[in-house]
Amino acid sequence: MLDRETCTVDLLRVLLLVEVANFGALRRYLGLARALTLAEELILRCTGALANSRGRALSDRLIAVEFEAAEFAAVQTAAEALQASMAEPLDLDGEHHLVRLRVGGAAGRNCDCEEVRLVEGAEKALSDARAQARDVFRDVAQGEPGIDPLELIHELPRAIRDGEIFLQYQPKVHVRRQQVASAEALVRWRHPARGLVLPGEFIEAAEQSQAIVELTLWTLDRVIRDQRMLAEAGYDIPVFINISGVLLADVAFVEAACRILAERDAKIGFEITETAVIRDPQCAIRHLQRFAEIGVEIAIDDYGAGLSSLAYLKQLPARELKIDKLFVTQLTSSNRDPLIVRSTIDLAHALDMEVTAEGVETPAAMALLGVMGCDMIQGYLISRPVEIDAFRLFLDEASHLKALNNQPFSFRRSDRLWKTG
Repeated sequence: MLDRETCTVDLLRVLLLVEVANFGALRRYLGLARALTLAEELILRCTGALANSRGRALSDRLIAVEFEAAEFAAVQTAAEALQASMAEPLDLDGEHHLVRLRVGGAAGRNCDCEEVRLVEGAEKALSDARAQARDVFRDVAQGEPGIDPLELIHELPRAIRDGEIFLQYQPKVHVRRQQVASAEALVRWRHPARGLVLPGEFIEAAEQSQAIVELTLWTLDRVIRDQRMLAEAGYDIPVFINISGVLLADVAFVEAACRILAERDAKIGFEITETAVIRDPQCAIRHLQRFAEIGVEIAIDDYGAGLSSLAYLKQLPARELKIDKLFVTQLTSSNRDPLIVRSTIDLAHALDMEVTAEGVETPAAMALLGVMGCDMIQGYLISRPVEIDAFRLFLDEASHLKALNNQPFSFRRSDRLWKTG
């Protein structure tokens, strides 16, 4: 574990958004049907130019390319390599066509870069690249300057009252059943002056004051309403809320949460991290047992990223274990990660828990997880976090089936090979 963290803590996670700048002209030459497959050709060419990179199509003219790098200068070097890879025309059905690229990229530290910030940084860079007619890159590793945690603490109660706090939902998909099994609710702050303030900035600030209690109770109330709305629409799935370790030792919060849950009928789960339990093990385990007794499902979040303790793990009333994305994003390019993931899956199953893999971004990773017996997957391959209306549309259109079915790997193993129950 220590070797793994030492190896990755200083790496930058890089996201390049690569757009076909002359897509309109190519579409006129190729026809609409053939132009729609251009992204697949682009992924092959780009990932071939960058070792250990991962690519996926975002639209008919836009792809995302991700990789890890030691320094920010590697971002521009990679973009130059992509541009060079397109110096030679593409052979499309016997005809040669020159493809011009436009690249916007962002990079952040692998261990602490928020995915939303990375994506937004790349999107802003691509927007600037269009306006400036050149490739643009942003370094988001240092976070947004000038945000004072004390100011956030004072502003958070007002932000809750004024509707600046909102929720996004990210589905967890059961691999074997090929259906959405549950969803995770994620708190966001749309600040009128600072723009999007990410949880990594304001949650820590909230934990230093009683604002974390108000924020979590507000989240619980909103999630209950949204879950019941989804149930009435035919999607009666559990929705999970992240619970701070500070709150697991707060008797008043536990009483308030139990009272709210007892008064209102909804399928709610709590996600807690290993470090949250380690702060005060006896108190945390006692309160988690109480939540479990009133029907709250407990999931252990980010497993493997903290101090994984089997002594605590066997005492927790958890029904789900989530493997940290740190191990999943490099699952198909590392020798050790598959061993860690497989052993974690076997351990969780032995403890009668289901396993969710976070950060699943490629069909190859999804296929390998399926072979390993992983129960559920969560990540951008299925869906990024979206607000409730978009999540309802996602469920209506069964959008997860596209990610599960439109890839060259099979998950249909004999039922005898799958965990039962």
